[in-house]
Amino acid sequence: MKRGETQQEALTKHERILQHIQNIEVGNSISVRSLARELGVSEGTAYRAVKEAEKLGIVSTKERIGTVRIEKKHRSHPDRLTFAEVADILDGRVLGGAQGLHKTLHKFVIGAMQIGDMLAYIDADSLLIVGNRENVHRMALLAGAGVLITGGFDTSEEIKQLADERQLPIISSGHDTFTVASLINRAMYDRVIKRKIMLIEEIVTLGRPSELLRARDTVEVFDALQQDTGHARFPVVDDWHRVIGMVTARDVAGSPRDQTIEKLMTRHPITIQPGTTVAAAAHTMASEGIDLLPIVDKQRKLLAVVSRQEVLAALQFANKQTQSGETFDDLIWNRFAVEEGELREGGRVYRGRITPQMSGQLGTLSEGVLTTLMMQGARRLIQEVGKRDHVLESVTTYFVRPIPIDSEIIIVPKLLEMSRKSSKLEIEIEDERGLAAKAMMTAQMIDAY
Repeated sequence: MKRGETQQEALTKHERILQHIQNIEVGNSISVRSLARELGVSEGTAYRAVKEAEKLGIVSTKERIGTVRIEKKHRSHPDRLTFAEVADILDGRVLGGAQGLHKTLHKFVIGAMQIGDMLAYIDADSLLIVGNRENVHRMALLAGAGVLITGGFDTSEEIKQLADERQLPIISSGHDTFTVASLINRAMYDRVIKRKIMLIEEIVTLGRPSELLRARDTVEVFDALQQDTGHARFPVVDDWHRVIGMVTARDVAGSPRDQTIEKLMTRHPITIQPGTTVAAAAHTMASEGIDLLPIVDKQRKLLAVVSRQEVLAALQFANKQTQSGETFDDLIWNRFAVEEGELREGGRVYRGRITPQMSGQLGTLSEGVLTTLMMQGARRLIQEVGKRDHVLESVTTYFVRPIPIDSEIIIVPKLLEMSRKSSKLEIEIEDERGLAAKAMMTAQMIDAY
């Protein structure tokens, strides 16, 4: 058998196992050995497929439990966690009710009160955070809630058996109650921030019909497809639907109508995967001068295509969305504001105060925070003048002297040059003694045309 045929057969087995795993009911256990025996494949092939399914978020492997089919988490609900995710965040031990780890919980309750008072707050699909109070554990399970035991304590076999019967997890964590609540809150906060980071899979419909050509098609077929769709560029695929090239109207101009696309296409085109961020796709399109990107899976099979217009529209939409979570950049910039009506050689002036949290080892303003402040000032000037997004290309920073904490400083970004492709800026930071730092920055513009 030829090498290519053997590889294609292996890929087909891999995909068949993944499809089988997706059809397994949520909550059921999955064994590599049983998969291999049931589908007639080697245990090595089954193991690789299970690991791939774990990356896709459709199975989860837990210590002393094994691999379990779970429901894939959707980014549309960043504030919802499963019991399994809580166990991972807290490095917890699952004492019972492992079959319910995939369930989504909708609220947390800290049991720092009498049992009678707790009942008003506990309901189904909630998680009770409590210490080693077995009567409270029993009451929570009977009310349909999971239990998180703090302090690393265990519980009785009777409670574990009740948890298994009701398929409600009991998790033990070595952290105290305050640390547990802080870790869970931090995890949910991070998910809110991630929600604003748009992925390609969120702006296109994967598997939608795409206008494409095959390597054996001719220029005549290209002309007909161009006339039907009005598009000037198409992906080229082989017999297994794998992307092998891109062809544009410029590539086929002047060629005989019976010439095959294989002779005219651009081989090894740039492709992206569904998990690629929209910002990364925009940067690739801008730097490479590409108007259409094929979206492929790990076997390079075509899933869809995304145009520059779709990517830019998604970026504009993301920038208009409110964001309740704050990144480090946001927290650093919170104490700075533009000085209305004050300009310096065409540059805006931003004023703010250095807080103790911004200090470094020597008790002065951290070099990393200082660079962040200059980049944030430059970003706002570019957005105000150019009305476009950009990606940082290079920056050279000169630290003239240290800036002590509690100092009031001003940030003055000045635009030196702006074109359709790039921008050059000079950024200065001054305190009461004068110039303290200076930077030269080059940014690549994300072309809107």
